[in-house]
Amino acid sequence: MTVLLKDAIAPNLVQTLENNPAFIHGGPFANIAHGCNSVIATTTALKLADYVVTEAGFGADLGAEKFFDIKCRKAGLKPAAAVIVCTIRALKMHGGIAKEDLGKENVEAVKKGSTNLARHIENVKKFGVQPVVAVNRFVADTDAELNMVRQVCSELGAEALECNHWARGSAGIEELAHAVVRIADKPSDFTYLYADNLSLWDKVRTIAQGLYGAQGIIADKAVREKFTEFERLGFGQYPVCMAKTQYSFSTDPNLKGAPSNHVVPVREVRLSSGAEFIVVICGEIMTMPGLPRVPSANSIRLNSKGEIEGLF
Repeated sequence: MTVLLKDAIAPNLVQTLENNPAFIHGGPFANIAHGCNSVIATTTALKLADYVVTEAGFGADLGAEKFFDIKCRKAGLKPAAAVIVCTIRALKMHGGIAKEDLGKENVEAVKKGSTNLARHIENVKKFGVQPVVAVNRFVADTDAELNMVRQVCSELGAEALECNHWARGSAGIEELAHAVVRIADKPSDFTYLYADNLSLWDKVRTIAQGLYGAQGIIADKAVREKFTEFERLGFGQYPVCMAKTQYSFSTDPNLKGAPSNHVVPVREVRLSSGAEFIVVICGEIMTMPGLPRVPSANSIRLNSKGEIEGLF
């Protein structure tokens, strides 16, 4: 870890193909970690630009929630707007269409799958932040499908905009940029989903019920006792970092759309005292990639001269 942080502690300033500045610093997966880049990068960018766009992991139920409830809470940030990125292919998948058929026009499937997008929009609004929807358009997407997304979003008080930046660069997303600025220039009522003094168990239940549409949460006696122990040791004020599948609002990756009244099983809780949050592992999720019996990290170190040894 020391080797990794020796040079990586400073934000990495890079530029886009169109010469716009960007910081790349951190960015763990939102399904198993906080899903955000570093506070250093964001606060530095805020000093250098009128508008700062930061990616908050994937899945508004995971990345956005952790950005709001963990990063913004710790750093004192107050986001002015949110962009929810979606694709028509993903909406059709949530509408029950098989992967091999996603390229065919199916407006009804888009409408059915939009229940997933609708919940993401509603979830972001619960934080007092106005979202705008960016539809990354594939070449096979039809105008009728796109119009269905626009209709669904409009009924929920959110604008949906076609984005073709993958092909046209910034010109393909200029309309979205103007929409974000319009929202960001208005006052926002940003708030957290739960208070610091809420119990750890109730923080998890608030997320599960409020964002996942769950009926409640369950856990074995040993897990519940772990929550109590962490509170006894003085960690009850910490926010919680949910680890679960990114494919569903539930812990079942095959449960598409916007499932409701399911139960979220809490399998394990871990203390991340340095980061100051509690990791709550729900359902079957692997928090680390597969490693050999003797990982290479065991032989990587810094020598007395500050040089890296053991990479080869």
